[in-house]
Amino acid sequence: MPQRKRASGVLALLPVAPAIVVFVGVAVALAITVVGLWKLRETSDRASALRAETVAGALAARLRVTGSEDWAEIVQQVGRRSGIDLLLIDQDGRAIVDGSVGGGLSSAELVRCLIRGQGEAETALGRTRFAARTLGPRLERLYVIAFVPAPATPPEAQDLARATATLTILLVGVAGIVAFVFAKDVRDDVGYVRRRIAAMAGKDPTPAITKVPIRSLDQVGMLTATFNLLAERFAAAERTYRQDLQLASAHERARGAFLAALSHELRTPLNAVLGFTDVLLSEVDGPLTPSAREDLQIVRASAAHLAGLIDDILDLSAMESKSLKLEKKNVDLFAVAAEVVRESEALAAEKGLSLSLSAEPGQIVRADPRRIRQVLGNILGNAIKFTVKGGVHVELKRREGAYAFTVSDTGPGIAPDDRKAIFDEYKQGGDLASRRSGTGLGLAIARHLVELHGGTIELESAVGEGSRFTFTLPIEP
Repeated sequence: MPQRKRASGVLALLPVAPAIVVFVGVAVALAITVVGLWKLRETSDRASALRAETVAGALAARLRVTGSEDWAEIVQQVGRRSGIDLLLIDQDGRAIVDGSVGGGLSSAELVRCLIRGQGEAETALGRTRFAARTLGPRLERLYVIAFVPAPATPPEAQDLARATATLTILLVGVAGIVAFVFAKDVRDDVGYVRRRIAAMAGKDPTPAITKVPIRSLDQVGMLTATFNLLAERFAAAERTYRQDLQLASAHERARGAFLAALSHELRTPLNAVLGFTDVLLSEVDGPLTPSAREDLQIVRASAAHLAGLIDDILDLSAMESKSLKLEKKNVDLFAVAAEVVRESEALAAEKGLSLSLSAEPGQIVRADPRRIRQVLGNILGNAIKFTVKGGVHVELKRREGAYAFTVSDTGPGIAPDDRKAIFDEYKQGGDLASRRSGTGLGLAIARHLVELHGGTIELESAVGEGSRFTFTLPIEP
């Protein structure tokens, strides 16, 4: 259906040019006809007025040299032959000789015509042009009036309209055909370019950009040439982008390999430091002074913290390279939660916080136990670290098709702008002092591990009231 609609839209452009040509041609022809009729009427009126003046003047001169007994015959004879209304009247409008063909006017109307001398009048012949002339010396009281027909639509108007219509039909027809052919040619060129572009767009995601052949040197040809230039620039930009992408991927792989190698190299001396520190703390080689024991405990805590950071970097590198594999087995989530809470009690007690667990035994799920401990430990450790007073509560309950861990605290809460960023690598929330105490990898790793298990992780928080982190693990058969 969309293709049909698009095709009909293209076909609808075809009659536009011929229609415009026909419309403009007809409008111009009508304008020419109206102006021609107006000019023709003006010319006809001037001719009728000139004829009336000529006939009136000639008849007055003839009657002036003719005896009065012949006036009637001369006036009537000239009126019949010329088809002009001729009257010989006195200055009071009384007719002395009536040579009219179509009927006369009243005395009052004739007097008005005498006063005007010449002009336009309506008689039995219709619209006329008249002229009045006196007979001259000794006959000043006698006048000849000639009424020449001057129709509103001259007889030549029909010939003008017929000729204009014929010429208009001829010219508009030719122009319409030419416009139709031109529009069809343009439409065919545009359709050809559109099909070529559609064929290019319908190929595989990495097609070789091919130029569209230029079939004409008009605006469509210029558009095609411009498109070819744009396609070339797009192809060059795409090649540059793919090269940059390959280079970035190579750098990313090199970075991951470097981090993995560096972490492994750091882990060996750290394990030695931790091992010998434990040996010294066990006092196998002799008793320790209180200050020496305190120093060794600081060394061990720092080494353990550094080992945890190295583990986080290794985990993140494995996740980015998609080489991290889960070792799934049946896991009792209650036992995992109880163990993580028990390990965190000392840290919570140091800050004067309450730490509680709400869960029921027997909640078994198919998962990697070490990774579940890691996720819960990271979230719980963050909750204790950012909470100043109050407490932290861990809850485990079953939802539809999944088990959900919820860690609630009474800390400062997380601002809305930071809620999405805290799940990104190397991003942290809270104040500056809290940020300096970590690397920002714990929650990012937790999110990746939960998603690897097919679960989700969510955050609910209100500034000044605390936060609730919830992650789910689907129940697999």
